[in-house]
Amino acid sequence: MCIDRRNFLRASAGLAGAAMLPNFAFAYSNEVETIQQRQDVPDLIKNLRPMTKDVVPITDDERKARIARAQQLMGEQKIDAIYVESGTSMYYFTGMRWGQSERMFALVIPQHGDIAWVCPKFEEERARELIKIGATDIRTWEEDESPYLRVAQIFKDRGMRSGRIGIEERVRFFFYDGIRQAAPKLEFVSATPITAGCRMYKSPAELALMQKANDLTIIAYRATWATTREGMTQQEFAGNCATAFRNLGVSGGIFVSFGKYTAFPHGSSKPQVLQEGDMVLMDDGCTVEGYQSDITRTFVFGKPTQRQRDVWEIERKSQDAGFAAAKVGAPCEAVDYAARKVLTDAGFGPDYKTPGLPHRTGHGIGLDGHEWTYFVRGNKTPIQPGMCFSDEPTIVIYGEFGVRLEDCLYITPNGPKFFTEQSPSIEKPFG
Repeated sequence: MCIDRRNFLRASAGLAGAAMLPNFAFAYSNEVETIQQRQDVPDLIKNLRPMTKDVVPITDDERKARIARAQQLMGEQKIDAIYVESGTSMYYFTGMRWGQSERMFALVIPQHGDIAWVCPKFEEERARELIKIGATDIRTWEEDESPYLRVAQIFKDRGMRSGRIGIEERVRFFFYDGIRQAAPKLEFVSATPITAGCRMYKSPAELALMQKANDLTIIAYRATWATTREGMTQQEFAGNCATAFRNLGVSGGIFVSFGKYTAFPHGSSKPQVLQEGDMVLMDDGCTVEGYQSDITRTFVFGKPTQRQRDVWEIERKSQDAGFAAAKVGAPCEAVDYAARKVLTDAGFGPDYKTPGLPHRTGHGIGLDGHEWTYFVRGNKTPIQPGMCFSDEPTIVIYGEFGVRLEDCLYITPNGPKFFTEQSPSIEKPFG
């Protein structure tokens, strides 16, 4: 649960822009054309239209302020510079998107002075087209030269003959190892206090983008829910939702489970066909300007049994308890404790045992679907305004069914606020 669910599911299915495998129900919006060739798309989905005209991207001025904040944190943490590979942290600070390969394309943010880039020489012209911040210092390297020496030279040029360099958590080891050997007098430490120290606290502009992503996810989910029918395959359900996201103008996806397989928190490889009385679990979201939503709804197709209804109600109470515990200044673990106590008091668990809740109660969210910090036992991090989390306790009953209700929240000075309305009932998950 510490990895990005969408990437994990796509990798598990062995897909890269292709149709879904028949035994793994996950679909993404860039697969829509293939999906539509394999199934009829209901008019309710087909008639959705883009709803992104009001989206306001993050400005360059805000990104520059983020760099300044990172430099302030470096001073407090006694870190002289941080090294960042292409990915969400690079995008966060600079707005730069660049694919990863074995060739180094990287960003160095020093505690003092201007940022610098390291780029393959043959990619320089493309990089200059794309770099919006810090384009005055781009260090290039030819194919027979060492990019690690370019990084080491940046450190020297910024006055670092000794000191501490922060390595962003997603930097691949061979890059770190090469830099370490090229600059042996420097100490290398984690950059997480800097990157997470910035990214954990969302600005009003970030919250607006996340709100939009959540709003569009609910629209896509509601439309998909309305298309359910007996005999529907997971692929049809997931394809309808992926098409809904595409038609709304965003990139998004979903996985879905039916019946007893809803007890698998991230789905099963077993093919499933919807039957009357089945529990249905749908989970995932979309992205707006890189910012993520993550929503789960669990409902019954048809009339629920009393057992299904009772377990669903316990799950909703657990989610409510987690939300109520997300108070400013409280440790993150308090949310996990409160949500889990409801389940334990109802006879589930204890701890991570099933039947019960086998994972943490929630994760941070922003540019990554899962990012710092987490609602989990042992996390003493104080909850502060600007933080964003999922609130998603799960009841897993293997061989029977599972229930997860997931909504994301953000912390205001007065406490938590959900981006979305919680699911009101097992029969009508969207009211």
